[in-house]
Amino acid sequence: MNIPNISEFIKLYITKRDKSLFFNDIKKNEKKLFKEIENKSMLVIGGAGTIGSSFIRAALKYKPSKLVVVDTNENGLTELTRRLRSDLKILVPNEYITYPMSFGSNIFYKMLNTQGKFDIVANFAAHKHVRSEKDTFSIEAMVINNVLYAKNLLDFLAKNKPSHFFCVSTDKAANPVNLMGASKKLMENLIMAYSKKMKITTARFANVAFSNGSLLDGYIQRLLQRQPISCPSDVKRFFVSPEESGEICLITCILAKSGEICFPKLDKKQLLSFKLITKNFFKYLDRKIKICSSENEAKELALNISDFSPYPVYFFETDTTGEKLFEEFYSKNDDVRFDKFSSIGVIANARKISEADLDKFNHSIENLFHKNNTDKKKIIKLIKKLIPSFHHIETGKYLDSKM
Repeated sequence: MNIPNISEFIKLYITKRDKSLFFNDIKKNEKKLFKEIENKSMLVIGGAGTIGSSFIRAALKYKPSKLVVVDTNENGLTELTRRLRSDLKILVPNEYITYPMSFGSNIFYKMLNTQGKFDIVANFAAHKHVRSEKDTFSIEAMVINNVLYAKNLLDFLAKNKPSHFFCVSTDKAANPVNLMGASKKLMENLIMAYSKKMKITTARFANVAFSNGSLLDGYIQRLLQRQPISCPSDVKRFFVSPEESGEICLITCILAKSGEICFPKLDKKQLLSFKLITKNFFKYLDRKIKICSSENEAKELALNISDFSPYPVYFFETDTTGEKLFEEFYSKNDDVRFDKFSSIGVIANARKISEADLDKFNHSIENLFHKNNTDKKKIIKLIKKLIPSFHHIETGKYLDSKM
């Protein structure tokens, strides 16, 4: 099978943009970006993923002198290095180190103590899938990674302040209906509690088209393995390209003010359904599809699939826990400003958790996690104390039960 040109498909059928959404803001602020990045040291946590690696590629254009990348994905770090060093347009700093480790581990802080102070720290390490809330063990791992590890990092950085600290968020943090979104909303509130001690920013943005582990990225694997495609028929999302995901994070990290949350200026007309994208994907491949009435029918057809037969696709209505039919970037109580950037909106009054409430939450959540009989309802109840707007959608069904 010929590998499709994903970048071309994204431009033609998803973002429908010839150049980056953030091109004008980057061009306008080029001198400021060089001033803040050139000859500076950078630490990127979770840098092997789609967004983290896109952030790195965007930042390297401004010639930092040192780049340290941390990620638990050792294979991802290897591929990141190959990609950076194989690109003639990218200048890799002489001081370039990758560390395959968790940013919640003791060895991570040992490493930080030997590396010295960083000018720029950007954290992309996160549980980012709605499916991460299927059981209490997964929920515990997600909350620890998205919230408690972030607090530990900030406690360390408060004594070794970088000029810029950025921690990635998600559009699912706006009016959250799933625990992943609620954990990132908690993360936002938590990091903003430190925003007077050091410069702290975050960004919510849309689905990153064909990002690692995403539904669309899975299409490539299904095609390579001659397996059927499964897709929700009623879900719409905003989308940015991988390149754009790195750029909005870079702009936010360097150019936004402490305490601000940034998001892309996309209107509701730009919401796209996965069903339409799926149909256009096969149109782009010049391949007909066979719409199936069930997963079993799709799997049976895939057994005898050829290079020229219609491809089995199953569309279903969403019925899984924590799924919104559409996403949003801000809530009605947010102080939203659109005049700072041409392509980016800013939430200026991001809620902060007081240190007393923060310590109380940490104590309560750790006590919950230490008990063997902790259940999901207790975790949700505790999170609702800090996020009253959290309206969890529970159906008893989870994405792991689907193709």
